[in-house]
Amino acid sequence: MLLRVVVLLLIAMLPSLSYEREFKRLDEALKAVFPNAEIEIKNVALSREKAKRVEELARVKLDSRLVSFYIAKRDGKVVGYAFVDVHRVRTKNESVLFVISPEGRLEVVEVLSFNEPLEYMADENWLKLFKGKSLGRDSIRLKRDIPNMTGATLTARAIVKSARKVLALWQVVFGEK
Repeated sequence: MLLRVVVLLLIAMLPSLSYEREFKRLDEALKAVFPNAEIEIKNVALSREKAKRVEELARVKLDSRLVSFYIAKRDGKVVGYAFVDVHRVRTKNESVLFVISPEGRLEVVEVLSFNEPLEYMADENWLKLFKGKSLGRDSIRLKRDIPNMTGATLTARAIVKSARKVLALWQVVFGEK
């Protein structure tokens, strides 16, 4: 009888033991990363030449030549850039916020939405491995520069690929003058 009660209690607790994660809305995430900053949106239509340059730098294919960056300014000075990349992981989409310093280095990588099962989502400690990375000397390659996530290889591949793409976009749009 006692065993039956314990089993029933465990079954009742299963929903509370499931993976749960609260996601920030984009405006909340931008305010947290850039406190007291003015945020402006810069929409860019890449020329074919610039799109090709991005693809060469990132070693990925662009889905669109239209991109939007968020530019954070304090007292008229740029303090950072942000880009939201939406990409497919396995069968569903993930939205990731990439924050880039004025020097072109990743500062923050944060998942804003993840529609696959949450056990396949990147955790915050893994995402922190991107901090300080750039397209220059700091390559961003899975299993070399960034370790794989056991049981979440598709997520890891998607985020690494997106990080390279976002840094290449930043370099072509803001870094190559």
